[in-house]
Amino acid sequence: MLSSAATSTLEDFVIELNAASAGAILPLFRADHGLEDKGRPGDFDPVTAADKAAEASIRRLIEQHHPDHGVIGEEYGEDRPEAEFVWVLDPIDGTRAFIAGLPLWTTLIGLRHQGVPVVGSIGQPYLDEVFIGSPRGSRLLRAGASRPLATRKGTPLGEAIIATTDPEACFNAAERAAWASLRAAVRLARLGCDAYAYAMVAAGTLDLVVEAGLKNWDIDAAIPVIAGAGGKVTNWRGEVVGTHGGQVAIAGDEVLLDAAVEHLSPAAA
Repeated sequence: MLSSAATSTLEDFVIELNAASAGAILPLFRADHGLEDKGRPGDFDPVTAADKAAEASIRRLIEQHHPDHGVIGEEYGEDRPEAEFVWVLDPIDGTRAFIAGLPLWTTLIGLRHQGVPVVGSIGQPYLDEVFIGSPRGSRLLRAGASRPLATRKGTPLGEAIIATTDPEACFNAAERAAWASLRAAVRLARLGCDAYAYAMVAAGTLDLVVEAGLKNWDIDAAIPVIAGAGGKVTNWRGEVVGTHGGQVAIAGDEVLLDAAVEHLSPAAA
């Protein structure tokens, strides 16, 4: 286990990485961002110059300060993924929101120690927000100030606010049926927020997020942020999320998560 002092030093470095990433991204937001499609025919999977520049800037700093660390990134692949420390990066989660000019995209930076996510951040530089978490707790950095994060507790399923990105595009038929069952049981559902919804669970404004088909870079960074704020991240069976992502449920309250899993588990992979 990392010491509190070592964790604090790594948190400071995560903040530095967010600043470098923001410097690469913000000049291209709501500007000419060099859109490409890396998907198969009929499957739009956008990537921009901002995605690539941001990940490159993060990787350069990691190489300078921690050359023995590994990196797994969406844009540039794996480098020493079996190292003791491995950074897991998604420079722009929510590229579709980015190219539409919507400030719901985020930069996800996670750090694994011996295979376990220990430090993570969800950054939204256009809003000047970095949600950062570790075993020391979670906090929001905004406009030079810091405040602790805490998930909402005690919300019954019937009063919950939940979110997912796009059930039509991201879920298979069984997953869509599970989502429909869950949505019918709650008060309010919101769509299209990508990983910014995870930050809202940590901040206590959303109760639950469910997703499917995630890659490790889509979720690793969020796990320490949610845990540090008092929440929990599992798969659709209520188990620990694997190192490759997949189906994910993110909740501020464990009792609420258990109730949600009853709706999700029939479609669990």
